[in-house]
Amino acid sequence: MGTRLADRLAAARRRFFVGREAEKTLFRTALTAVEPPFFVLYLYGPGGVGKTSLLREFVGLAETALAQAVYLDARHIEASPDAFLAALALALGLTPPADPLVALLASEKRSVIFVDTYEILAALDPWLRELFLPQLPANTFFVLAGRTPPAAGWRADPGWQSLLCVLPLRNLTPAESQAYLQARAIAADAQAVITQFTHGHPLAISLVADVLEQNPDLHFTAAPTPDLVRALLERFVQETPGPAHRFALEASALVRQLTEGLLAAMLDLPDVHEIFNWLRDLSFMEAGRQGLFPHDLVREALVADLRWRNPEWYAELHSRARTYYMARLEQTQGPSQRRVLLDFVYLHRDNFLLRPYFDTFFEGNDLPTLWIDHMGPGDQPEVLALVRRFEGEEGARLAAHWFNRQPQATLVVRDHQQGVQGILTILNLHEATPADLAVDPATGAAWAYLRRHGPLRPGELCIYFRFWLDREVYQELSLVQSRLFLVCLQYYLTTPGLAFSFFACVDPDFWEPIFTYAELSRLSEADFVVNGRTYGVYGHDWRLMSPAHWLALMAERELALGIQDAPSTAPSAAAVPLLVLSQPDFADAVRTALRVYTRPQELQSSPLLRSRLIVERATTDTPQDQAIALQKLLKAAVDRLQASPRQTKLYRALYHTYIRPAATQELAAELLDLPFSTYRRHLKAGVDDVVEYLWNQELAGPIG
Repeated sequence: MGTRLADRLAAARRRFFVGREAEKTLFRTALTAVEPPFFVLYLYGPGGVGKTSLLREFVGLAETALAQAVYLDARHIEASPDAFLAALALALGLTPPADPLVALLASEKRSVIFVDTYEILAALDPWLRELFLPQLPANTFFVLAGRTPPAAGWRADPGWQSLLCVLPLRNLTPAESQAYLQARAIAADAQAVITQFTHGHPLAISLVADVLEQNPDLHFTAAPTPDLVRALLERFVQETPGPAHRFALEASALVRQLTEGLLAAMLDLPDVHEIFNWLRDLSFMEAGRQGLFPHDLVREALVADLRWRNPEWYAELHSRARTYYMARLEQTQGPSQRRVLLDFVYLHRDNFLLRPYFDTFFEGNDLPTLWIDHMGPGDQPEVLALVRRFEGEEGARLAAHWFNRQPQATLVVRDHQQGVQGILTILNLHEATPADLAVDPATGAAWAYLRRHGPLRPGELCIYFRFWLDREVYQELSLVQSRLFLVCLQYYLTTPGLAFSFFACVDPDFWEPIFTYAELSRLSEADFVVNGRTYGVYGHDWRLMSPAHWLALMAERELALGIQDAPSTAPSAAAVPLLVLSQPDFADAVRTALRVYTRPQELQSSPLLRSRLIVERATTDTPQDQAIALQKLLKAAVDRLQASPRQTKLYRALYHTYIRPAATQELAAELLDLPFSTYRRHLKAGVDDVVEYLWNQELAGPIG
């Protein structure tokens, strides 16, 4: 009969409180220790992560230990010393003008003062740290809980370093999340889906549980309904100052990390400084080494809402981000370029077909602990031991052969202690001798495949991703593997003259969904056996689908919702009937096209129309548009000769022979005031130059 409403509220809250065992143990141990390991516990984490719930749990623990628990909510306190002291006196039950410090010094009980939403008192932080807290008796604990880490002054002071414990609060574990949902009587079959969607964020889980309790017939899925998304957004996203701020919030949800430059490109605004600062101040926005990113739950909710509400704007934001990354890709190299590629990959993470593979890409969101390096002489014994461990003695023997023949071909993934965590060997098959190819069944089968289906032309390159592994999980998904795949992607997009690439794996069926998505074809003819184990091989002919075309294809697949959408949203490489011409055939085709330059009807029968050079430039796949593209390409190749005084004579010979031709070559020579033999020499040199220029473009092709 004497139970207070406050007691019933506390009991109800404790009934639904789960997890945080490590935090509770830490607090309980410090509270009961004869010599406490610290006197200030600084708890921080993003909004909704459960700081207030944990503080209430700490209050209960303090009361159980017969300590005096004093709870203050900074939202109700002005950031001034007098206001803080007045609020503390009131919480202690003192009558003004009683001094709370005097009361605490006179108390024989251990006291714990809890200050929630401490970030609101940021202006008061120096006063609390330097003046107020040092006056407290040694039997008083102070617990601060806020959204931001402690100010630099706490760590800079040698005295506070030994008296302060900083405790970042993270999301609940999957087991803790499901325990909470069980307590809320949520159906067992929905618990795993809700846990995955919310990433263990306490407030998100409680919001989902609220919605499901109010709507018992609602079936929660991994693709949340618009009503549920709106319910989450109402709690997480404050009313934005204007449309540009809302767009900025949506942009931050689509990209891995947001910088001012990227935001300006995505909003198409010259100055976004004020908007960027507004984003940075949001409680659920975090700052990484390379920019801002929202809390996972906010990101998920914003993306789901935007995709449902305005799919056209969703696609436009993706396109603008992709364009920005393309420009950055051309401006960077090495590790910086791989970070841009990681941003590219992130644009695909909402495709549920790829999500199981891509989650590991973003475990190390800032790439803080792993880096790529060339294998040095001192690494070779360790690397060979890794290959021997997973691929047997025969595999190690083959690796040793290639390490000797192509010593620069192997890259290693190192950690901060310089240890080798993974390897990737990228063989240049075009540089291998027949004896090299015969030694390794993998390269022998690959070279035989090329001979049957598309031999390399002069100047073309072929690479083979031969040995690749994580020292812990071999070829399974891992953060190390994600870094290796970024290197592969970097090679695909930045290797001039790349004609073909092979990729060997021990479990081809496992990798089939993601490799098919990325247009790597299963090449069973190139499979091989080492140490009694069969390896499956994937490959891509970059002459049939260049990096530029491949990126365009990935851009379309980027927006696909699932595997069933991929065929309809992304054209197949086989839909483009490309032709891989040998160098002599290519040269003959260019010479013929120059001769019929002014006759578009005859240009329509040119084999160049089926070359990558033209297919990528034509606006449509009709012969008429392809012939126009060929005309423009030929004229550009001729016009460029005007830039050099030494080549102007070649330009004039080509111009008056093919672009604006005289009736005969004799008349062309007369028009140029040249002896016929000199004219013919200039014409031949000009044609040879155009052929070489276009051939180099056919081989190398730009990535953008």
